[in-house]
Amino acid sequence: MMRPGFLLGEVWTGLRRSLSMAVAVVIVTATSLFFLGVGLLADRQVEAAKGYWYDKVEVSIFLCPERSNEPSCAAGPVTAQQRDAVQLMLESMKPTVSSIYFESQAEAYARFKEQFKDNPTFADTPEAAIPAAFRVKLSDPAQYPIIEQTFTPMPGVAEVNDIREVLDPLIRVLSLLRTLALGVAGVMLVAAVLLTSTTIRQIAWSRRREVAIKRMVGASKASIRAPFILEILLASLVGAGVAVASLWAAVHYGISTFADRYSDFAWVGGADVGMIAGPLVGVAAVVAVVVSWLSLSRQVRV
Repeated sequence: MMRPGFLLGEVWTGLRRSLSMAVAVVIVTATSLFFLGVGLLADRQVEAAKGYWYDKVEVSIFLCPERSNEPSCAAGPVTAQQRDAVQLMLESMKPTVSSIYFESQAEAYARFKEQFKDNPTFADTPEAAIPAAFRVKLSDPAQYPIIEQTFTPMPGVAEVNDIREVLDPLIRVLSLLRTLALGVAGVMLVAAVLLTSTTIRQIAWSRRREVAIKRMVGASKASIRAPFILEILLASLVGAGVAVASLWAAVHYGISTFADRYSDFAWVGGADVGMIAGPLVGVAAVVAVVVSWLSLSRQVRV
């Protein structure tokens, strides 16, 4: 059995002799794992957004205001009887409807003015154009079509909106970015495998005399392979560390800017990078060991 100190000495010597190849493995491994990490973070971002927003899904039943261009409001603004009918219907739909909040026209107008106070386009919007609404929380967001089908035809109702109509396009964009990132990561992983295989073959060829001498003195297969495998493993782990550090920097200095600006959205953070760091290091280690072992089996005659 090879002594650890002697083995580490051989690994260190080998790395110094093949420094350029080791650096190439570090760069390709870091790049491929970075894109893989981006894909994993995108997946976590999609799930975080869904979990954050879908738990807050709110259906808005807008009532006809005095001034409206909606065809359903051609008969005029909502009457008290029509508003009460909508409320009674909502009450009858519990527990599908978990909570109901009526926002009066005055409240809606005050919120509108606050929301668009810095936008001169809406500065002259009259209160009569802002509809009152029932804000409805569903026990199961998937039941939204039932609400839409029930209340859209009712007199006095302008329209029925679900926040997911706005959210789903964003989720689809994030899902597309996740797919693209994972696709690029797959291509880069293939490149990392090919480069690692080529590198280990070149290293083994450059040390063919050394290998032959070891074989002549009775060295085992494992003791001959071990230094080569450890060299590639160390370079790959360094690459994994660079990838994780780059992902953390991207999240800390990039995504955190969006998180500060858009605080009403769930964003991935440093904890998410920590969650995927282990799998990334594991992928680097497995690829390095397996590819090195297979390449040596073919290139080094032991």
